[in-house]
Amino acid sequence: VLVLSSCHPRQPIFPRRFNHMPSPEIILTESIPGLGAEAEVVKVRRGYARNFLLPQGKAYEVTKRSLRQLDNLKAKRASREAAELNEAEELARRIGKLKVTFTLETGETGKAFGSITAQDLVKRLKNELGNDIDRHRVVLEHPIKTTGEHEVPIKLHHDVMAKFNFQVKQAKEEEPAHEPNATVPGKDRPTQERSGQNKRGKEPAQRG
Repeated sequence: VLVLSSCHPRQPIFPRRFNHMPSPEIILTESIPGLGAEAEVVKVRRGYARNFLLPQGKAYEVTKRSLRQLDNLKAKRASREAAELNEAEELARRIGKLKVTFTLETGETGKAFGSITAQDLVKRLKNELGNDIDRHRVVLEHPIKTTGEHEVPIKLHHDVMAKFNFQVKQAKEEEPAHEPNATVPGKDRPTQERSGQNKRGKEPAQRG
């Protein structure tokens, strides 16, 4: 028995002209690192657009209809950028209010055995504020190996630079605590023996 399907033939997802374009133009619907931000018209490789950007809704094909949506995308971009700026400014204020201390192991001459790196700084900020900050945003040319007051810039946003002020102190080894009335073994024994000798020496004189 021959069964004929009533389904229509599957239509191609993208126009034929799109499949033949080596570097088609697309409109981004969200910010994509290394490519662009919302409402930007960019050229990408056909396979990248067809297999990832368009199916994921991260971009539109450039058409008369999609071009009419540019105003909405530009408004979305402006709203996102304003929110990112406010968050960066608030985080910069919180970082500026911090008062923290780091310790460094040093020798008798004061030479540091260790150092404080950008990774140490962002880890401390995570513990203090709960915010994850990329260590590459920390402007630190060399690890810190000296004690004293330090100020390290952190580029939170292209328009916001935070200043992280902190103090570095020398780590000191803790001395074992002694009880104030603790008896040192062996010190009282000779005194007791001498006392006993004096008593034995006085006994004959009392009998006479």
